[in-house]
Amino acid sequence: MGVIIRQSIKATVFNYIGAFIGFLTTFFILTKYVEPEVIGLTKVMYEVAALVAGFAQLGTSASAMRFFPYFRNPENNHNGFFFYLMLMPAIGSAVFIGLFFLLKGLIIDFFAKKSPLFVEYSSWVVPLTLFLLFWTVLEVYSNLLMRIVVPKFIREVGVRVMLLVVYMFYAFRLLDLAGLVTGCVCVYGMAMLCTFVYVSHIGTISMKHNFAFIDRDLRKKILYYTLFLIVGAFGGSIMAQLDLFMVSSKMGLDYAGVYTVAFYMAAVIEMPARSILAISSPLAAAALKEGDFVKANELYKKVSLHQLIAGSSLFLMIWINIDNIFDIIPNGDVYETGKWVVFFIGLSKLVAITLNFGGTLISFSRYYYWGLYFTFFLTALTIYTNYLLIPRFGITGAAVASFITCLISYLWQQWIVLKKVKGNPYDVAMLKQIGMVVLLFGVNHILPVWKISPILDGCYRSLVIGAFWSVLIHRLRVSEELNRLIGKIRNRVWRIFDAPSDPID
Repeated sequence: MGVIIRQSIKATVFNYIGAFIGFLTTFFILTKYVEPEVIGLTKVMYEVAALVAGFAQLGTSASAMRFFPYFRNPENNHNGFFFYLMLMPAIGSAVFIGLFFLLKGLIIDFFAKKSPLFVEYSSWVVPLTLFLLFWTVLEVYSNLLMRIVVPKFIREVGVRVMLLVVYMFYAFRLLDLAGLVTGCVCVYGMAMLCTFVYVSHIGTISMKHNFAFIDRDLRKKILYYTLFLIVGAFGGSIMAQLDLFMVSSKMGLDYAGVYTVAFYMAAVIEMPARSILAISSPLAAAALKEGDFVKANELYKKVSLHQLIAGSSLFLMIWINIDNIFDIIPNGDVYETGKWVVFFIGLSKLVAITLNFGGTLISFSRYYYWGLYFTFFLTALTIYTNYLLIPRFGITGAAVASFITCLISYLWQQWIVLKKVKGNPYDVAMLKQIGMVVLLFGVNHILPVWKISPILDGCYRSLVIGAFWSVLIHRLRVSEELNRLIGKIRNRVWRIFDAPSDPID
């Protein structure tokens, strides 16, 4: 677990630097200078491209994690693994981009009435799809080599800085709307290129391969596994983006812009989980390859606990300051309609980050196909709940629909994990963390409101709750690893202040 914590902490530093840049961009640049409709346009374009890219991967990300241990051999170019890593998305992009063009008429009809601006710029979806597709696959390869820090820097910091520059050019009218769209797409192309350059320095990117290395048994496993992933991706990818698509098609891109800003607040919750999951997944794949379910379950408990600690603490700090945030950001009265979107999407993220490693275990085990049985039901449930709740509750209804689907999905997944690989993340430490967060919500409720300034109110509220959090998480010993880390930091600080001074001559 030590390597996970060290790599995760390094990557999480960049996560939060990127989150800070994203915070400034979203809440003080976009809300002030960019119209909600344009925010919605760029977000919907990204999500449509991400959807097509998710299909076009042909399950490459999960397949690579599962089968890389079979290929691992640095002295022999990992037996041509990089070639197969590039081959599958290349085939997938040809197939699914072709389908995109075939279905473009239906896609345009879906958005034409309420979101005509998307129709105007829909041609940019294709290059954006290619950039996102190969960028993701290259990141996966870096993760497999246990090097996640630089790719995290590119994704969390580099991309956000470049997007900030593009948005500032638009704000000062150095770019028109077409230039803004072009610039945003080029940013992701640069991210893909930078990741490729880094991967070429840390590992082999040779396209040499030997088809004979993949024997009949391994080929059968890969093909069956990939087939199930492809079919499952239809449901899983659609569920992930359907709320935004439904909001933009039913209510318009301006509401999609408000939903995007609110969603971003909640998305901060899962940032630490990205680093932990990225570095833990190869370890889980190796354990399950050896049939070591005890080690895999121990990893599951620790990953789930630390993701819950990080995520629930962030959710707490966001929600206690939610009114202050909307008071501070430009045009906050416009975006305040997304307040409860933050709450319900935040709950969805908490459920997901706590239980998503169970899905990783299932996908790397011989029971990977079980998730497919429920995928189509969940897709139907997602569509139904969005159609039912959006007309009644607007963008809040879309967030509630996402929460309902997420909760049912992960409870089902956990049942499979428990039955098939004996994985159970729940323990006393997790209950301590949940109880502590609920208690701190109560403490926040009785704190007086400083109406003089939302900034001052937010600072004092955060300091009080943060102090309680620090004491409780240490005294309750929620995480032994976290306590040891706190102890090391404390000892280093004490050594600095207790260091003997130089004698005076």
